[in-house]
Amino acid sequence: MKRTHKILLSVFSGLLLSAGWPERGFPFLLFLGFVPLLIVEYELWKNRENNHASVIIPYILLSISTWVLITTWWVYISTPIGIVATILVNTSLVGGAFFLFHITHRRLSGVVAAYTALIGYMLTAEFIHLRWDLNFPWLNLGNGFAAYPKLIQWYEYTGIFGGSLWILLVNILIFFFVRDRIMMKICSRTVAMRMAATIVLIVFPMVISLSIYNHYTEKINPVDVVVVQPNIDPYNEQYDLDPMVVTERMLALAAEKSDSLTDFAVFPESAIQEYVFEDQIEHSPSIKRIRKFNRSYARMNLITGISSRKIFQKGEPLSVSARKFRDADMYYDSYNTALYIAHDSTLQKYHKSKLTPGVELMPYLDVFPFLKKFAIDLGGTTGSLGVNPDQTPFLISKNLKVAPCICYESVYGEFMNRFIQNGANVIFVITNDGWWGNTPGHRQHMLFSVIRAIETRRSIARSANTGISCFINQRGDISQRTAYWVPAAIRQKINANEKITFYVIYGDYIGRFFLLVAALFGILTIYTSFGKRRI
Repeated sequence: MKRTHKILLSVFSGLLLSAGWPERGFPFLLFLGFVPLLIVEYELWKNRENNHASVIIPYILLSISTWVLITTWWVYISTPIGIVATILVNTSLVGGAFFLFHITHRRLSGVVAAYTALIGYMLTAEFIHLRWDLNFPWLNLGNGFAAYPKLIQWYEYTGIFGGSLWILLVNILIFFFVRDRIMMKICSRTVAMRMAATIVLIVFPMVISLSIYNHYTEKINPVDVVVVQPNIDPYNEQYDLDPMVVTERMLALAAEKSDSLTDFAVFPESAIQEYVFEDQIEHSPSIKRIRKFNRSYARMNLITGISSRKIFQKGEPLSVSARKFRDADMYYDSYNTALYIAHDSTLQKYHKSKLTPGVELMPYLDVFPFLKKFAIDLGGTTGSLGVNPDQTPFLISKNLKVAPCICYESVYGEFMNRFIQNGANVIFVITNDGWWGNTPGHRQHMLFSVIRAIETRRSIARSANTGISCFINQRGDISQRTAYWVPAAIRQKINANEKITFYVIYGDYIGRFFLLVAALFGILTIYTSFGKRRI
C-alpha cells in the first residue's frame, strides 16, 4: 500500500469518528471509525521486518488529531490555548493507546491477544481520562450515542464503558471482514459467519435497549421544579452588571412560572455575582432577596450557583489550592459553589469537585506549584479552586435529597454515582455554557446529562445560563428544551427515585477490568521484547 493511501485512510478514520459524534452526527459511523486506521496498522504489521514500530506514529497522530479538532474545535471560542491543549492531550492519550497496540501486535503472534490488547489499551486511556488532572473525557467512545437514549438503556448496567467496548468490538470485527473478504479475497463460511456475528453484535444490544425503554415506568413521586435560564452574556454582562440586577432578573423569570405548589426554583452556575466569604454569607444582599422571594410562596426552595470563599483559621491545615491574602498573613480557598436556600431560610452548600483543567484546576499543583500563575481567566475566580471532600447531596426532607451537579461534573458517570450512593433521588445540573457560543459544545454537554439519567435512573432538571435548559426523565427523554441565547423559565414535575442501578453499585467495573488486561499485555509485550521471543 502506498504512503498516500495510508495518509488518506488515516484522515478518513478521523472524519468517520467526527461524523459519528453527537449532537448532529450519525453514531453508527463510530462502528467504522477505527477500521481505516486498523487497515493502515495491518499493512505496517505485515511488513514489520522492514520497518520500525515508530513508522505508524504519523498516521495515528493524523487520524486522532483530525477527530479531536473537528469534534472539539469550539474550545477555541473560550480560549485559543485550550484547543491546543485539548488536541495535544487527547491525541497523546488515545494515540498512545493505539501505538501500544501496534507494538504488542508486533511482539505477540496471536490475533486474539493483539486485538484484546487494543481494547485494553483504549479503555485504559478512557479510564485515565476520567481521573487524572488533565481530564477531558469528552471523547470517550461511550458518549457517542448520547443523542439516542432509546438505544443505550443498558448503560444502567455498564455505564459508558459498555458503549466504548461495544464500539471497539464492532470496529475490530468489521476490520476482520474487510481484511479477509476485500483485501485477501477470502470467500468462506468462516468469513460469512463472522459478518453475521458482527450484525448480531450491533443489533442485539439495541433490541434489548428498546425493550427496556418500552417497559420502563417511573414511579410517580413528583417534585415540582421551575428552571431559570437568565441568558446573561458571560463575556460582556456577567461580571459587569450590578449583582442585584442579575438576581432580580432571575427572580422575575422564576416568578412567571411559580405558584404555591412549586417546590424548587433552580438558577444556573455562578448565578449570584457577589463574591462572599462563607462565614459572612448571611449578609449577602442577593441571599436576603432570595429568602424574601421564597417566603412569597408556600413551599419554595431555591438552588443557585455562587462563587464563595473560605478563610483558613490559624493552625488549620492548608489545601493545595489555598491562596494568600495580599495584605495579611492569612489564607483562603475559592470555590465554585452550589447553594441551597431552603424555605425556612437555612443554607446548605456544595463545592464543585470535578474542576475544569486550566480554568479551575492547574494540573498537579502539589508537584508543580508554579503553574498556578498560568490559569486561564474566563472572568470570575481563576486559578485552582477548592473542592468538596465527598459528593454530598442536599438534604431536603426525609424522603428527598438533591444531587447538585455543577457544569463539568455532569460528564463523569462514576463521580455522579457517589451522589446517588449518598441518597440523592433527583439531580439538578447547574451550568454556564455561554463561553463556547452557539457551537456543538453546549449541545454535546447537555446530551451527556442524558447518559447520567439512564445510568442512575434519576430525573434531571438542568439550568444553563444561556441554554440549553431542560428536563430529562429517567429513560433519558428530553422535554421543554429551551432555545439557545434566549431568556426562559420552564416548569415541570419530575419524579424522584430511590432505586439503585447496577452501575451505581459497581461503577466503572469494565474500565477497571480492562485496566488489568492492559497491564497484563503490557508486561507480556515488554517480556517478549527483552526476551527476543514471540508468543
